Amino acid sequence: MSYLAQPGLQSLLLCSDDKIVRVLRRVLTELEIGVEHCTELDVAIQKLTRQRFEAIIVDCTTQAIAASMLKGVHSAPANKRAIAVAIIDGQSALKSAFELGAHFVLFKPISLERTKASFRSVRALMKRERRRHLRIPVELAVTVQSSDPPRTIELLTVDLSENGVGTKANVQLPAQFRVRFSLPGDHNEIDCRGEAAWRAKNVQGIRFRDLSLEASARLKSWIFRQMNGGDADDPPVLCKLSDLSLNACYLETESPFPVRTRLQITMKAGEQELPVEGMVRIMHPAAGIGVQFTRQTLEAKSKVENFIHTLTKIKDAVPQIEVRPDSIDNSPSAFSTMPADDSDPLLTLFHTGSDLAPDDFRAALHNQRFASEQVGI
Repeated sequence: MSYLAQPGLQSLLLCSDDKIVRVLRRVLTELEIGVEHCTELDVAIQKLTRQRFEAIIVDCTTQAIAASMLKGVHSAPANKRAIAVAIIDGQSALKSAFELGAHFVLFKPISLERTKASFRSVRALMKRERRRHLRIPVELAVTVQSSDPPRTIELLTVDLSENGVGTKANVQLPAQFRVRFSLPGDHNEIDCRGEAAWRAKNVQGIRFRDLSLEASARLKSWIFRQMNGGDADDPPVLCKLSDLSLNACYLETESPFPVRTRLQITMKAGEQELPVEGMVRIMHPAAGIGVQFTRQTLEAKSKVENFIHTLTKIKDAVPQIEVRPDSIDNSPSAFSTMPADDSDPLLTLFHTGSDLAPDDFRAALHNQRFASEQVGI
């Protein structure tokens, strides 16, 4: 089956409330997001199977209709990675909306300003999810090397993405190997672990594993430059740092990202700048996110510790926090809510307080802040 492709970001809206539709059309038009509006479930499901959308927006007034629509999103091959937005009546409907598969929620009555704030994050994630899976046709020399048994294979690529390469190959790839190649015009070699991802006639896919932050940034930058007419990245979402520990932080923002979103975070205080990678573990709509740091090596923890010391030394410090989304992680490990370090009270609170209302969670943050080594801003 072929799917109708349309230029730019596209959304599918299932809603029969004229007021909600008017607000969403205005916001989405300002953000240069196309809108396909449906009032009937059958028509919307049909569009899901025939067109590709970056976002699916569903009015959850009727639970059965919302459930059918969101289930259709997950089963439609063209739209499995679409960002799902649920329009709900209040806090009591929040848990069921997320259980149905929503990534974001809009509370009724929806307002122009709150909707704009929410869609800043929605749009950034829509663009990242689309570009993350884009494959750029390119022929590069790739070296595949295994150590057990020792073996070196020279291959040519057919395309390249942020996650891997397609290669011209008629050989059986080793079970474990490293992959090395250089981007055009870049003399610094990319070297990472690889694994066989898929195989077709005369072509094999290799998935990248354990890419360094520096190599990942170079790869993303190169792919972005190859996109014909590609839009510039959205500006980062600005947040307020509420709490910070060695392994996690809580960020206040009107534009929170969904649970399991991988983030690139830059924290600045005085002359010090701290780049960290993290995953959203707890999300409070229109309020904030709890982020667990990933790639926590001893060196990375040392840098966080130094940043915490800087904050404690600077009187009335107000660090600048910039957040960019990378992807929504659907791997099995991303669904685990157990803290990686149970000695970190902030990370433990993300686990034990995941069902608390935002006000109750903030109260719990306040109470534990003075009984732990974490920094509150």
